[in-house]
Amino acid sequence: MGQEIERKYLVEGDEWRSLAVGQLYRQGYLPTEECTVRVRVIGKKGFLTIKGPSTGISRSEFEYEIPTQDALDMMDSLCVGPLIEKMRYRIERNGLIWEVDEFMGENEGLIMAEVELEEEDQVIDLPDWIGEEVSGDPRYFNSSLAKFPFTHW
Repeated sequence: MGQEIERKYLVEGDEWRSLAVGQLYRQGYLPTEECTVRVRVIGKKGFLTIKGPSTGISRSEFEYEIPTQDALDMMDSLCVGPLIEKMRYRIERNGLIWEVDEFMGENEGLIMAEVELEEEDQVIDLPDWIGEEVSGDPRYFNSSLAKFPFTHW
């Protein structure tokens, strides 16, 4: 079983922009009660991801590559709410990969950074451009942003 342990933060300023080149992500969410099912296209590749309920900052996660056209068809016909569109920037710092997401569309104006950890209590050195931690705030889950976009708060 895959396990995701991740912290999320709001991003401050523009210092991070010079550290990486972004890649476009488009993703949608299928309606479920107990878990999160995400369909995503990154570049020219499609993915299906299933995530279990969160316990603290951890949850089970399973991700599979699928045909890109299947992913696009699922986003068009099965996903609810607006699609999540964002540029993702991957920044390596002190042995960790920070993923900075700059949202577009109905979530424009939101910039978040997340970092995946080995352990929940892992000590991390925060970059200067990291702001408030929002790991425990479900409004910042991408699946929530698809239902209740940032610009509607």
